[in-house]
Amino acid sequence: MYMQAHIIFSIVAVLITLTGCASMQEAGDGSGTHALPFLQVKAAPDSLKGQVVVFGGNVLTGRRLKDGTRIEILQLPLDRTTRPVYDLTQSQGRFIAFQPEFLDPATLPPGTRVTVTGEISGSVTLPLDETEYTYPVITIKQLRVWAKSEDIAARTHPYYMGPGPYWGPYWGGPYWGPYWRPWPYW
Repeated sequence: MYMQAHIIFSIVAVLITLTGCASMQEAGDGSGTHALPFLQVKAAPDSLKGQVVVFGGNVLTGRRLKDGTRIEILQLPLDRTTRPVYDLTQSQGRFIAFQPEFLDPATLPPGTRVTVTGEISGSVTLPLDETEYTYPVITIKQLRVWAKSEDIAARTHPYYMGPGPYWGPYWGGPYWGPYWRPWPYW
């Protein structure tokens, strides 16, 4: 009897866990469920149409069009909270995020950090300086704008452990000296 109850409880627990995971995937919350790498999408965006991805970066420009708003974004890798990293040298290119409804480009000035969850809708080739550049196009399902106050709070919080190296009592022991982090924290 105990064994049957234990098995039934285990099955119910697994089903509840799977149901929770499925709802997180449907929510598009960037919980690691959309693992297409940016370089793969950049190489063949037209063959990946309809795939849902989560990309982030810095807004370069925003432009209002007849049928929506086009946002050009410098891609940056995302940290574990889906926040774009600060190191611009880690960028693997640019992409276009397209918002079918009205979105005032003035609300996303250049340098604004964003995370986009959306569907790959193909590519577009546009002029970039003295050349042509092919951008993957992502139709926005969810747009997360990272406020500057969130960035500052995260980087100056005394327990924020941004990109390493780490020194201190938990990584080097109390005999290795006081907690030390190089400034700036990012």
